[in-house]
Amino acid sequence: MSVSKNDIKYIQSLANKKFRQENGVYIAEGTKVINDLLNGYSKYVNAVYALKDWDDLALAKSKNVSITIVEPFEMTKMSQLQTSTSVLAVVHMDTPQLGSLPAGKWNLVLDGIQDPGNLGSIIRLADWFGIENIICSVDTVDCYNPKVVQAAMGSLWRVKIHYQELKQVLHNNMQLPIYGTLLNGDNLFKSGALKPGIIIIGNEGKGIRPDNLPYISKAITIPKYGEAESLNAAIATGIVLASCIGYQAQA
Repeated sequence: MSVSKNDIKYIQSLANKKFRQENGVYIAEGTKVINDLLNGYSKYVNAVYALKDWDDLALAKSKNVSITIVEPFEMTKMSQLQTSTSVLAVVHMDTPQLGSLPAGKWNLVLDGIQDPGNLGSIIRLADWFGIENIICSVDTVDCYNPKVVQAAMGSLWRVKIHYQELKQVLHNNMQLPIYGTLLNGDNLFKSGALKPGIIIIGNEGKGIRPDNLPYISKAITIPKYGEAESLNAAIATGIVLASCIGYQAQA
């Protein structure tokens, strides 16, 4: 099977959030990403486009997914990365349902995260620390943005991502501790073992929006010892999760 001009145009269109949502699919690229996808989540794969020397061609054939062999110049046209790779897949979106969040588990709430790299890294961090749910405000960057998919790697398929009105989610889960990352919060490293609940990470520049502040039961902060103006949202998330979950594991 050869790739057509219409196929290429269709795949190129999926760089746009509107077309991704209309078609219910998105693009994943790269050998490591596609390997993870085929090994655990092949049911979501709509089609694979690969160079003839792609290492995992036999794996894809064993999963009975549609495979199209393309030329390097065709892959370059289809790729949504600065440097095209040897394989890409068109993947069906997952639509997990969000109910009440369970007690005894950590959950992440993202309030207006805009940078795709930050969101992708946060998804990987959630996967690393065993967090099952990330609840995003509706204005958070799309988790199926190509840069998010690339940064999240295979973690995108292991963490449930929900887009919701945060006020409603927080209101519905006030039985859980709700921690907000604020500059005037308590020193994270002196807070002791925190009971699992919800951690809110704010927008890269504006922080947590005022409407969500009343739901915070404890404000926490990463203490500053140097002269840096701020921390990258993903780095801050990693420090908070390492402190909260790591401390709990040792307690």
